[in-house]
Amino acid sequence: MKVAVNLPIGSYDITIERGLLKKAGAIINLDRRVLIVTDSGVPEEYSKEIAAQCREAFIETVPMGEESKSLSVFEKLCGFMLEHGFTRSDCVVAVGGGVVGDLAGFAAASYMRGIDFYNIPTTVLSQVDSSVGGKTAVNLGKIKNIVGAFYQPKAVLIDPDTLKTLSERHFSNGLAEAVKMSLTFDEELFEIFEKSDSHENIEEIITRSVKTKAAVVEQDEKESGLRKVLNFGHTMGHAIESAEELGVLYHGECVALGMIPMCSPEARERLTAVLKKLNLPTEYRGSAEKLISAAAHDKKFSGKKVTVITVPEIGSFKTEEWSTEELFEHIKEFFA
Repeated sequence: MKVAVNLPIGSYDITIERGLLKKAGAIINLDRRVLIVTDSGVPEEYSKEIAAQCREAFIETVPMGEESKSLSVFEKLCGFMLEHGFTRSDCVVAVGGGVVGDLAGFAAASYMRGIDFYNIPTTVLSQVDSSVGGKTAVNLGKIKNIVGAFYQPKAVLIDPDTLKTLSERHFSNGLAEAVKMSLTFDEELFEIFEKSDSHENIEEIITRSVKTKAAVVEQDEKESGLRKVLNFGHTMGHAIESAEELGVLYHGECVALGMIPMCSPEARERLTAVLKKLNLPTEYRGSAEKLISAAAHDKKFSGKKVTVITVPEIGSFKTEEWSTEELFEHIKEFFA
């Protein structure tokens, strides 16, 4: 299955197919110097499979976790490419989840003002969402994704077979982003979560999510309008993520919690049932004051207003402008 992302500059294909890892070299240009970026939580055989198809491969394995999305690790990757004589004719390949994709993509975007970048996501979260759309970034302090660039990959290769090694918690964590897409754009996808087994339907979940993400990115590549809808659940989700110690709650778990207050009572009831079915959290026990402090640093704020997405009915959305006071009151109401 191929899903095209058609952009004015830098269109590319997303290929979804089991066993795709073994034939990556037939789809993307690996006949050159290639920096493969992966992390310690990704099975080594995935990056080695890609390396075996390259003319000259270098594998850089960063520590697993959000801590690797830092300026220091970004500098290390750029320094590695400089040390090994990478030119604009060479490329970077991310093999891993959202952290690896964001980090490697930003390094590719920045080195020599941009070299080719390919994304091979190996987690549910990165396959349904973060690998598509060209958002690359690192964190600064405890503020997520505050330093980065929009930089589209040359191609995205999605091999659902790579999900077999994930724990149940990581599998569910990624599904939160697909639930997000279903809530705002695709009621039929939401019904799959309600009525079916997600493991058995993972290829359809990935395909429907990717098609939704691609359609949104085509209309709004740099988040000036429609693409802001994909931030549904993230204003509060990022606040929870920033307020918590790293690793206590995963990104998707924070987004799951962040979606709940932004739904109408009817949609919230259905959402909560789905989240419980997927073993995602539905209650937050942390400090509302910490959430307010973290939310105040969110990059989506514009002056004293913040754009929020709400869901009145499953498969639809509303864009609203809230004052910071309104947002803080909402946080207190649901998380105090």
